[in-house]
Amino acid sequence: MRDGVHDRSPRTAMISRRALFGLAGALMVGACAGSPEAVRLGSARAGGLFHEIAQLLARVAAEADTVRIDPVITAGSEMNLDLLARGELDAALCLADAAHAAHPRVLAIGRLYEAYIYLAVRPDSPIQRIEELRGMRVDLGVAGSGAARTAERLLRTAGLDPVSDLAISNRAVAEAADALYAGAVDAILWGGGVPTPGVDIPARMRLLDVGDLAAPMREKYAFTYDRLVIPANAYPGAPAVSTIGVANLLLVATTIDDAAVAAITELLLRYADRVVPRQALGIHFLDRRWLVDTGTIPVHPAAIEVLRDWHG
Repeated sequence: MRDGVHDRSPRTAMISRRALFGLAGALMVGACAGSPEAVRLGSARAGGLFHEIAQLLARVAAEADTVRIDPVITAGSEMNLDLLARGELDAALCLADAAHAAHPRVLAIGRLYEAYIYLAVRPDSPIQRIEELRGMRVDLGVAGSGAARTAERLLRTAGLDPVSDLAISNRAVAEAADALYAGAVDAILWGGGVPTPGVDIPARMRLLDVGDLAAPMREKYAFTYDRLVIPANAYPGAPAVSTIGVANLLLVATTIDDAAVAAITELLLRYADRVVPRQALGIHFLDRRWLVDTGTIPVHPAAIEVLRDWHG
């Protein structure tokens, strides 16, 4: 991995912070009668980027046996923030703009991957620009998801009012794609990785270029939206297009045990190459500099200790 994630110098003069956290994790395991304490991790619907990340984390956690991660299927970012606030989740995946807007009383373990915001129409559609959607039927994605919120912001930045200018529906990406193929909607928006599974690009849908709206979105919403490029042939035969990118964060409740936070942070670093979802292969990787870039959400002190131990 880059930045020496797997290439650390040995330490023999003193017990490292990582060793201390490992001891804390072992004590936590022992206190739970031989079974690691469960961390309820809010993800999203099956098939999406958050769901895949949560499943990968749970898998490596089970092998490491330092913390148990129980993925919880939710509607996405906004529901995850609500469940964290009510104490029904211990940790959650969340788009950074949703967390920024909500000002939640949470901490972050780190920034994980970038979600790409897609806008697609049928290949034979006359629509070439987002501004041409006025009066059209548009699916924004699952209600309560961070991607639906970002999609609404994208539309508003383009001068479209989702309430008065569009006929809005809310479906999961697979159902939205089927609706587009069938002619039940004129365009769909979703957030995902590259490539997003289950969408037929370019044979049955065509992506619109919306990357030029990143700068006006940053100005309008006081949040750092990125201009990203979906490379040519990321979907075989499809040209490159630019779009909006939003970081996703791994958040934790302020009440979560420090040892659990340390164990999860250790998993992200030690197994960085195994917690990359298929939707991010070749596009993103995890390292310390990426993880700590959590914007307005402070990093949990226990996570900071582990990051310092790995990288100084």
